[in-house]
Amino acid sequence: MTSSSLPEQPAKNTSAFFAQAGIAFAVALTTMIVAVIYVPVDPWIRAFLALGSLFLVTSSFTLAKCVRDAQESSSVVSRIDQARIERILAEHDPFRSVA
Repeated sequence: MTSSSLPEQPAKNTSAFFAQAGIAFAVALTTMIVAVIYVPVDPWIRAFLALGSLFLVTSSFTLAKCVRDAQESSSVVSRIDQARIERILAEHDPFRSVA
């Protein structure tokens, strides 16, 4: 199998993009924590906002993991299907007599 017949691998994120995403998450989370701490409301409202923020962060990570897993799964299936097609085409002989 030549390198030109291999399926293309999806591009990986650069380290700069990864750093930007991490910094953006840290800034957003820090801003939310500071806002919950300093909002002029009763403690039970502050606790409700803090728990809501915590739930939002954890569910965001879970959703991102599910999307990543689904994408990786479809990528593997696509590569397996491509390999099967290439094997069938390699074994196919159009000049073979039909019996």
